[in-house]
Amino acid sequence: MPSRLGGRPSGAVRIRTPDGEPLTTTLLDQLRRLHLAAGEPSRSQLKKDADLGGHHVGRSTLDEALTKPGASWPTVAALVDACVRHARRSGRPLTAEQRDPAQWRSLYEAGRRTSTSAVRLIGLIPPAATHFQSRPVAEAGVRVLSGLGGVGKTQLAAAHARARLAAGDLVIWADASSRDAIVSRWADAGEQLSRATPADPERAAQRFLSWLATASRPWLIVLDDLADPRDLRGLQPPAGTAAGQILITTRLRDTAAVEHGEPVEIGVFTEAEAGGYLRAALPGRLADDVAGVSADLGRLPVAMAQAAAYMTDLDISCTEYRRRFADRRRRMDDLFPAEDRVPGDYRWTVPVTWSLSIEAADRSSPAGLARPLLEMAGVLDSGGIPADVFTAEPARTWFSYTGPTESGAPQWRERGADEIRDGLRRLHLFSLVTFEDGLVRVHDLVQRAVRDRTDPDRLDAVAWAAGDALLAAWPYDEGARAQSFRASAAALDRHTGGSLWTGDEYHAVLTVAGRSLGEAGQVAAAAEHFRELHALSAERLGADHPYTLAALGNRTIWQGETGDHASTTTARELVDARRRVFGDDHPDTLTARHTLARQHMRDGDFDSAAAELESILRTRTAILGPAHPDTLTAWHNLATCRGENDPAAAADEFENVLAKTREVLGDDHPDTLSSRHELARWRSAAENPEQAAAEFEALLADRIRVLGPDHPQTLSTRSELIHATTRSGRETDPAGRFAALLDDQLRILGPDHPETLRTRLNLVDAGRGEPEEVLDDLIRVVGPAHPMTAQAAFLRALIRDPEDLMLSVPEGLWQAMLRVLGPDDPWTAGQGELVAAIREHRSRE
Repeated sequence: MPSRLGGRPSGAVRIRTPDGEPLTTTLLDQLRRLHLAAGEPSRSQLKKDADLGGHHVGRSTLDEALTKPGASWPTVAALVDACVRHARRSGRPLTAEQRDPAQWRSLYEAGRRTSTSAVRLIGLIPPAATHFQSRPVAEAGVRVLSGLGGVGKTQLAAAHARARLAAGDLVIWADASSRDAIVSRWADAGEQLSRATPADPERAAQRFLSWLATASRPWLIVLDDLADPRDLRGLQPPAGTAAGQILITTRLRDTAAVEHGEPVEIGVFTEAEAGGYLRAALPGRLADDVAGVSADLGRLPVAMAQAAAYMTDLDISCTEYRRRFADRRRRMDDLFPAEDRVPGDYRWTVPVTWSLSIEAADRSSPAGLARPLLEMAGVLDSGGIPADVFTAEPARTWFSYTGPTESGAPQWRERGADEIRDGLRRLHLFSLVTFEDGLVRVHDLVQRAVRDRTDPDRLDAVAWAAGDALLAAWPYDEGARAQSFRASAAALDRHTGGSLWTGDEYHAVLTVAGRSLGEAGQVAAAAEHFRELHALSAERLGADHPYTLAALGNRTIWQGETGDHASTTTARELVDARRRVFGDDHPDTLTARHTLARQHMRDGDFDSAAAELESILRTRTAILGPAHPDTLTAWHNLATCRGENDPAAAADEFENVLAKTREVLGDDHPDTLSSRHELARWRSAAENPEQAAAEFEALLADRIRVLGPDHPQTLSTRSELIHATTRSGRETDPAGRFAALLDDQLRILGPDHPETLRTRLNLVDAGRGEPEEVLDDLIRVVGPAHPMTAQAAFLRALIRDPEDLMLSVPEGLWQAMLRVLGPDDPWTAGQGELVAAIREHRSRE
């Protein structure tokens, strides 16, 4: 029946209680009163009644709908249906309004309108450029603003967004330079507008897109700097809605980007716009030939901005600028070829303008620093280079060589960190970089102009120095900042090609970037990185070169982290190769054997692993001595391996390992702390959780003191402490403790780190969260073969269908693989065949 509540602006409604008293309250209060009126059925009973009604909602989700605001409509509908069924069965009276789904839907929609209507801006609209020249942008539909970088696409979109925001519309601004960036913005919007769960960005993004499709309030979405149209697959905002408009800015032309809407080519300034810009940007006494400068620069906005900065800083007129410009063009036309994507008669203007600006910046204080700074910036990530890369010791050394003198020898002038930051600010002044918030951003065209202008031999040296600087500044705690370093390492490899290779090595930044991927939880990406590095090294350096074998070793490790059993075969190949090249007792051979033992452990072959580790321990003890860190590492891993069959024996063994490690390395060494962690873990597994909990508590205090509260190993100790206190019976709220840990892991490690996913799995085990969501993410991040994926499939089956785990475990895993990998993936096909075989076996019984 029609709701009499839909128009209430406050989100409150009027539903009568069974005694006839009208009550105005919120959705959460109404749900709690319904639950009370129905006889307060248990969470298990609610789950059974919801299942009878055909609702697929978890018990923990129903529980949260009674304890927290923000439940989704399917959850509200399931809870109401379950309460009504229980009340009917138990003979408890409910009012007609309490039984009416339409009334509840109206209440839900009213609350949702109230909470989301206050949101007007999501994301940051770039500030207006100085002397911005307005140009018209279509007011409706989907428009793709394309054109050369620097023509003002982003500024046009920003001006339109500010106008829509001033009119009271909802504006969402998204960086579209990568799929990750788009997902992150959509997830943020989903959290604010549709109460999506922030811990699951992909699902939150999809929930936001569904919200957009039905939104009635006017909205504008700006997707700025779309780098690859494929990044929008599955993330395209709904087109054709009456309320919405979409603006996409991109540098791409004649590509699939135009499929997302009506293409709008953004060209250079018109003569009037160009003239207006220069007259506004220049003091009147310098603007004596604005039309001539505009013509010389081809009215390209980015070139005009640099030229205006150059003329203002040097206090020269348009006439003098044109004289210098013409002279520089005659000398540079052949030396500085244009980029193919620069159209028309102004194809040379960006490099010419760069040359004028950089020379002016180079002459200003700090003199001689602007050019080498831009050279290094030109080979790193244009989207944001951490400023401490430029002030790292290898970079300072590079910048201190100011270039060859007349005699041909490099001239040394020591550069300090403050002087380098001053140089970056000078480049910012000349519009050559943007230097703010600790990041240096460079326009792609400026980067390309710098690289093209640099002598190839010098570019090789710049690339190597940039790699050294990245290594020196790299944040090895692998927090959120590491992503910007990985992006710069990838750009360095992409821009400089073979510059990171010599005849006998590749730069260590290629190794560190791959390991950083793995440490950030992107284990599949790390395995692929090292697979490619190994293949390239075999081609360039030879199959048996030490660097090639090092890449193979890293490939083996990260392949194993994905749960791929083929890593054991790869590990055997590594051992055979190192034995052939280095001999049986070489440290690299022993390390390879250690890697093989770890793969045996991952495969569950603990006997083979123990035999290998025992042999390694004997050899390392004989060659290195019992106190060497490598010997202690072998002993540590052997004790862990033995613990899989005898936890008590492992605890006893770790007491000896810890005593020796503490004697050799000291109390606060990371290896000592690691041995304490393992000792407590095996005590807990050996049915001594009380002592384990006490040891974990002491260890946590020491790891916070030595490593800090945000170190990944500190977070790991927190997790084990929760397990130990739960086993000992001391823990009263394990789910709450795991939820607090998850918040910190999401902030520090990110949503895709294996330890973050492990905590989400622990929360499912503790009765919170949906197993399907965790299972989907595990398949996506670590792969279907990983042990955690199998554990998630088992938990899902245990919750959904505990009576027939033999079928429901593989069937649930198969359904998740269909969702994540698709029907054509080989893993999906294999799991589907297994499910079919079990079903056929069941039919014959």
